[in-house]
Amino acid sequence: MIDIELLRALVELVDESSLDSLEIERGATRIRMAKSPPGGAVVHSPAAPPPAPVPAPAPPSEAAEAEPEPPSSPTAATLVDVVSPMVGTFYRAPSPDADPYVEVGARVGAGDVLCVIEAMKLMNELECEAAGRIAEICVDNAEPVDYGQLLFRVEPD
Repeated sequence: MIDIELLRALVELVDESSLDSLEIERGATRIRMAKSPPGGAVVHSPAAPPPAPVPAPAPPSEAAEAEPEPPSSPTAATLVDVVSPMVGTFYRAPSPDADPYVEVGARVGAGDVLCVIEAMKLMNELECEAAGRIAEICVDNAEPVDYGQLLFRVEPD
């Protein structure tokens, strides 16, 4: 049985704090609350720093136009960037002795877990937002990450 007063207190705690999510397990009962929508979508709030502006590309020069383009590979414009929804520590696997969730070249579906970000002793699974293939893993295992930092690039199907 869930204690309603405990649940109300937890909701108030998460709502009034800078925590993005909270997960508690007592026996067979597990409670998980999150301010961010599922799937790792980044929602900008007044408390969170805004993402850094992207500089406008420089106009092409005549010399650049004369150079041939490299063989076809996914361009940054076609890739889906997966960014960190919080500050924490990036882990590629659920435990130190487990296989990583994904590798470069792996096929993923929307909702597949890509990594875990530990924040304040809470493990937060980051799910993929688009089906496709992992084109790049931009962070090393057990490395600290910032809010909005690029973690993965996915080539969508």
